[in-house]
Amino acid sequence: MRAAVLGENGVEIRDLPKPAPKPSEILIRVRATSLNRADLSVASGHQHGRVGGVGARLGLECAGEVEAVGSAVKGFKSGDRVMAAAAGGYAEYVATDEHRATRIPANNMTYEQAACFPVALQTMHNAIVTAGRFKAGETLLIQGASSGVGLMGMQIGKLKGASLVIGTSTHAGRRARLKEYGCDLAIDTTDPTWPEQVKKATGDKGVNLIVDMVSGKTVNQNFEAAALLGRIVNVGRLGGQKGEINFDLHALKRLDYIGVTNRTRTQDELNEVTRLMREDLWPAVEAGKLSLPIDKSFPLDQVADALSMMKANQHFGKIVLTM
Repeated sequence: MRAAVLGENGVEIRDLPKPAPKPSEILIRVRATSLNRADLSVASGHQHGRVGGVGARLGLECAGEVEAVGSAVKGFKSGDRVMAAAAGGYAEYVATDEHRATRIPANNMTYEQAACFPVALQTMHNAIVTAGRFKAGETLLIQGASSGVGLMGMQIGKLKGASLVIGTSTHAGRRARLKEYGCDLAIDTTDPTWPEQVKKATGDKGVNLIVDMVSGKTVNQNFEAAALLGRIVNVGRLGGQKGEINFDLHALKRLDYIGVTNRTRTQDELNEVTRLMREDLWPAVEAGKLSLPIDKSFPLDQVADALSMMKANQHFGKIVLTM
């Protein structure tokens, strides 16, 4: 099978053996996969959880048909159309635990569309509902809202009854489109007064929950924008992995600052993240209430071009690879 692998001189397509599913796994004939920021880290030679270094296979999610099932699998059969979180998804075949896969809804969803959903749904449901303890009527801010994960987060906020959804983007064109995906107020974080804009929009109370995919130098501004007893969930660090923290402001507001990542989760924990998401959100997915835009699709052979587009931050929503 063909698969995207990190070689000595960058990402390349190699011919690898087709994987055999373990007892609890399904083997997926991949039709489409989508890019995530973590893929850039692996493509640069960095370690991302258990994956990294020369020889590492890229990809975190995919959509396709079940080709084979492990001896202990009960929920799927050959031929089922599925979407799944799956390490090594930039390949013609991938094996993943059955509990991380879900049948594609019978609502004319294409493989390309389905490939955009697993990471965004699981990441944002975990950040907003599980870690963020979001309640109907509260206010929500998504830092880095124009990514696929960010766009999904705003929609989940609306679905869960947010009274106000705020999204941030430093690109004017992308800010203008955030309202299509549940955003009530689009903020430019290059404007140093943006925390004051948030406080004004919330009646000087600040926002109840911030899902932060930027971090770095924005951390103290997040503290300023947060409400008393607010929660901040640290999902990503696109703006930097380190920054000065105003511990006094953190304490004065009695903020919960919560870190989340899949890199240190066990298989059982990952399975539970998927189960909770599916239990809570799948009716909305089936009803077509949640969607993600595909900015551009590339064939697998053009994986380097797809990664370059993501690295240049030229996209709105998702970038897809097709097999």
